[in-house]
Amino acid sequence: MLQQLYESIFRADFLFAIIRITAPILFAALAAVIAEKAGVVNIGLEGMMMISALFGFLIAYWTQSWAIGVLGAMLIGILLGLMMGFFSFKLKTNIILSGIAVNMLGAGGTIFLLHMFTGLRGNTGALVSPNILIPTIDIPLINKIPILGEMLSGHAILTYLAFILVVVIRVFLYKTPLGLKMRAVGENPSAASSVGVSVLKMKYIAIAMSGALAGFGGAFMSMYYSQGWNQGMVAGRGFIALAAQAMGRGEPVGAMFSSLLFGLAQAMKTKVSGLRGIASYNYLIEMIPYVVTIIGLVVYAISIKRRARRHQLKPVKE
Repeated sequence: MLQQLYESIFRADFLFAIIRITAPILFAALAAVIAEKAGVVNIGLEGMMMISALFGFLIAYWTQSWAIGVLGAMLIGILLGLMMGFFSFKLKTNIILSGIAVNMLGAGGTIFLLHMFTGLRGNTGALVSPNILIPTIDIPLINKIPILGEMLSGHAILTYLAFILVVVIRVFLYKTPLGLKMRAVGENPSAASSVGVSVLKMKYIAIAMSGALAGFGGAFMSMYYSQGWNQGMVAGRGFIALAAQAMGRGEPVGAMFSSLLFGLAQAMKTKVSGLRGIASYNYLIEMIPYVVTIIGLVVYAISIKRRARRHQLKPVKE
């Protein structure tokens, strides 16, 4: 069995799978980063991804255009973010409760919405056509390089977009006036307000951007990864993304590496479940991504405590 595992892992297609699996987690992790920078905890990422995945697919089916479907999913994510913001910032509802409500809507409400719009139950397999699936891209020159080409070329457009957005969001947060205002609101809203920054406006912008990124993740899931919408397709990726954001210390690059770790765990689960002689251990295998999440958060918490302890013990210079 170890020989099978070794032969399965050290292959270009396994590395390809890691990048492919990482993309939706990365979209959601970046969504969590943007919200966190403005002092907002977007715990509704799971539901946002489920709802935007459904409507993105349906819009693509109705228009027979995957691009319009992706834009539709992004718009749905923005609307859900603004809805959460309205209930939390305007009506003073706890942001955690608003996020839980969105997650519940994503888990159960989407089944009702699917049936209402299409008459189908549980999945959209009967509606799938080539026009509504996100196309893949072969990168010139790189696709000719052995191993590297097999690993990096041939991904969906949104896969490349997820990794490009890591750089874009970092530049946005640290090099643009809007990003600096957003971070100021997250770090010290009173001080930001005292210099004329609208705290409420920054939080609305952050939660809307967070929703847009979650919408991209949802579109990726239904229009490429699963090639159709089905119940439970997001499978905890929204919550895993929150862990990736925390492990990445709330930074885009850190969130990317944490997302890659979880992508590795998911890919490992898929590979191991396909090996001969371990069918009786399937339930244990299914736990791999979640165990990695827990271990990662424990390591992160320990590192934070050690850093805080060192800071306390550090002598103060007179």
